[in-house]
Amino acid sequence: MNDPQKSVVVLGGGPGGYEAALVAAQLGATVTVVDRDGLGGASVLTDCVPSKALISTSDFLSRFTAARELGVGFHEAPGETAMAHMADVNARILDLAAAQSRDIGERLASDGVRVCRGVGRLTAPDLVHVECADGTEEDLAADVVLVATGSTPRVMDTARPDGERILTWQQIYALKELPTKLIVVGSGVTGAELAHAYLGLGSEVVLVSSRDRVLPGEDADAATVIENVFRRRGMQVMNRSRAAGVERTPDGVTVTLVDGRTVDGSHALLAVGSIPATAGLGLEEAGVDLRESGHLRVDRVSRTSRQGIYAAGDCTGVVPLASVAAMQGRIAMAHALGDAVAPLNRRAISANIFTDPEIATVGFSQKDIDEGVVEAQAVMLPLATNPRAKMQNVQDGFVKLFARTGTSIVVGGVVVSPRASELIFPVALAVQNRLTVDQLASTFTIYPSLSGSIAEAARKLHSLEED
Repeated sequence: MNDPQKSVVVLGGGPGGYEAALVAAQLGATVTVVDRDGLGGASVLTDCVPSKALISTSDFLSRFTAARELGVGFHEAPGETAMAHMADVNARILDLAAAQSRDIGERLASDGVRVCRGVGRLTAPDLVHVECADGTEEDLAADVVLVATGSTPRVMDTARPDGERILTWQQIYALKELPTKLIVVGSGVTGAELAHAYLGLGSEVVLVSSRDRVLPGEDADAATVIENVFRRRGMQVMNRSRAAGVERTPDGVTVTLVDGRTVDGSHALLAVGSIPATAGLGLEEAGVDLRESGHLRVDRVSRTSRQGIYAAGDCTGVVPLASVAAMQGRIAMAHALGDAVAPLNRRAISANIFTDPEIATVGFSQKDIDEGVVEAQAVMLPLATNPRAKMQNVQDGFVKLFARTGTSIVVGGVVVSPRASELIFPVALAVQNRLTVDQLASTFTIYPSLSGSIAEAARKLHSLEED
């Protein structure tokens, strides 16, 4: 006799939520997704998809600047200059995001998932009360609840966004004109990516970093490359400069630093982190443990402290990536509904920073090796010696591989190059499947190709093991 059909309620329609819903539906559950802002969540509507589309536009525009270095010229035409028209750029980006959201909705509908537009909160561990967007209310009984409500931009009491001159990364797509001078507060991933984007689009950019270098949480060699590229291209990078506040002025903004210095610009972009969107969901009343930061505590199969309640995505604080949110959601439903499941392997997570060049990472880091977390050897190979890189005028970047001492198993890597997000995949395969440097080195690569540097780095690691 088959088990009775289980009911699943998903709070949030972002990557963690909609991917979980698809898995639950495929496993035979009755699934309802309660979504407030639009399917795809911030990742699709105001964050990952839009920001990467903006960066792609910036990178495309930058090709015109680099063309002469490749021997390419343009017929002179008075008044004809490549430039970004922000109203058109942002309109395209928002249309693209909306189309992606619609595609997600169609996929959910085709798999039999019900989508309820509204706000849900737990009134019991197995009951979700929904205030629907049409003004009605309903209670949804649930055998399984998945919380995937994401996060929101962190703001400063002394720098309140107004959506016009002082902006969060979710508000920039309303801009009709390119900022003449953009001050980016925060040099983490979001700050670095958007600073790069607007620099390429033609804005004067000032990057305010409270740390010794940009991207303080990333590989130090990679961050140094990016900071040098930023400076070479004309960005003003202010290290060890913490912002105390941002104020509107008659014709722009003023950013005040804690040491009393001020920076004037036309716009300010706040990129100072995010906070989990977990308030008002009835979690604590339902017996779900939260960290002091507001994130839900979860284990490697996405369980919270309360049986039957799972969580995925940025609201868990595990790793703030759309790919991780999606994996957490899929794992949660497989575990909850009795399918085969492998716990989340954080050491196999690959990540990418969409600057130019990109920074892609997977597995253990250089910091882990330096601090003795893992015994491993490292090889770093500059891309400047790669023939394909020379053809493409790639002047910055490298491949770095880490292999465990003794076994030569590949345990991590860093790629800094154009399309590093694609090049990291063979390294991620090696990490996930515990391949050795010999197995990586003996795999055919195309000549000439940037991926050839990965195999070459593996051969160099083999040589180190023999010494």
